[in-house]
Amino acid sequence: MSQKVPQQTERRGGAVWALVITSVAGFMAALDNLVVTTALPSIREDFGGALDDLEWTVSAYTLTFAVLLMFGASLGDRFGRRRLFLVGITVFTGASAAAAMAPGIDSLIAARAVQGVGAAIMMPLTLTLLTAAVPAAKRGTAYGIWGAVNGLAVASGPLIGGSLTEHLSWQWIFWLNVPLGLALLPLARLRLTESYGSGAPLDIRGTLLASGGLFGIVYGLVRAPVVGWSDGIVLLALFVGTALLVGFVLHGMHAKNPMLPMRLFRSRAFAGINAASLLMFLGMFGSIFLLSQYMQGVLGYSPTEAGLRMLPWTGMPMIVAPVAGYMSDRIGGRPVVAAGLFLQSIGLGWFALVVEADTSYAAQLPALIISGIGMSLYFAPASSLVMSSVRPQEQGIASGTNNALREVGGALGIAVMASIFSSRGGYESAGTFVDGIQPALWVGSAAVAVAGAAALYIPGRRRRGTEPAEGVEAPASVLETASH
Repeated sequence: MSQKVPQQTERRGGAVWALVITSVAGFMAALDNLVVTTALPSIREDFGGALDDLEWTVSAYTLTFAVLLMFGASLGDRFGRRRLFLVGITVFTGASAAAAMAPGIDSLIAARAVQGVGAAIMMPLTLTLLTAAVPAAKRGTAYGIWGAVNGLAVASGPLIGGSLTEHLSWQWIFWLNVPLGLALLPLARLRLTESYGSGAPLDIRGTLLASGGLFGIVYGLVRAPVVGWSDGIVLLALFVGTALLVGFVLHGMHAKNPMLPMRLFRSRAFAGINAASLLMFLGMFGSIFLLSQYMQGVLGYSPTEAGLRMLPWTGMPMIVAPVAGYMSDRIGGRPVVAAGLFLQSIGLGWFALVVEADTSYAAQLPALIISGIGMSLYFAPASSLVMSSVRPQEQGIASGTNNALREVGGALGIAVMASIFSSRGGYESAGTFVDGIQPALWVGSAAVAVAGAAALYIPGRRRRGTEPAEGVEAPASVLETASH
């Protein structure tokens, strides 16, 4: 089977089509993380409901996305990555239409949860399908373009959501996905080559432990800012979630065919890039969540105006990330990722220094530019480091693990930074908002700085004869040795 794949890839259009299809699919899944945030007032006006009901329109997607990512990757490895990719697109597109037509808040929350299921199946398979189609020597550039599109989607969610809500209606933030999904289905069927993982049996026990553990922790983190960290249900969820994840780790150490072999974390590259990813999303998601509200609630910008003023940050991946991918091919991913994370940390720290009730845009601009360059330098090489840190047949679960940790990091960032914001400030006035956002941004900056330190833990390129360069597949025996 492995000898037929290159012929099929070339006949079907190969690298270019794979890049287009996986980038658009990744854009849809990543966009829906934050696209709802600026539409919440309009949703509340139409449907009513308490604040925590509205919060679930965001967290229902995050929860199902995070807890099912690794299972989605495992299904793709077992039953065919292209086949499951098509299933994920279908579920996501149908759920998007259901969310746009939701008659009430409960049905909207349910549709958002199903959206998360589709994204969890679709998203981790984008990188494995892209990797199979692109020659090893060009993967850094391909990952750069993929990372640019995904980074733009994550950061521009508030802008797109705010613009559609302000000029059309909030339903259009979901209708946007439908034509994209319908266009991707025939293209993916005709232009992508089928591939499989190791063929090992599905790890049902590991899936239940991982999904239950991540659900408990993410549920507790999302609910805590609403009901308080001392709430009994929150504490129970965090305790049970942690216990299940401990069980998942033990299972991964001793089971015959675990969903996530814990030996992968013995690789400094795999452990370092996953730690960096979790902390990066912790600082970035929490900061975007608060800064979007700061620009609208304190500085008085409309949702569209706030999004436009954040373009030096949110739009930078389209310019810098492809260059970052090229640099990672030339000098290795570690220095590029670490530099990006430290720049992102400096940008968030700059925001914390200048944020006031009447801060001018000129004072914010350096922080926006530095943050945008930093985020851009991180995305593409990080993807390359994840995929090159494991054997080819384990790339599906490696992608699922990294994406799951990013989602958990994002949920953790919003919960922790919102809790800091609430304890030090509030929404009563511009002054109290600034009192809350400043310490939260410092925490975000510190988290991303620690992520930079974790990136430095990743081994650099070895001299020729000791280890292949990043992004170049090695024989399984070499990678097996490296992982130990």
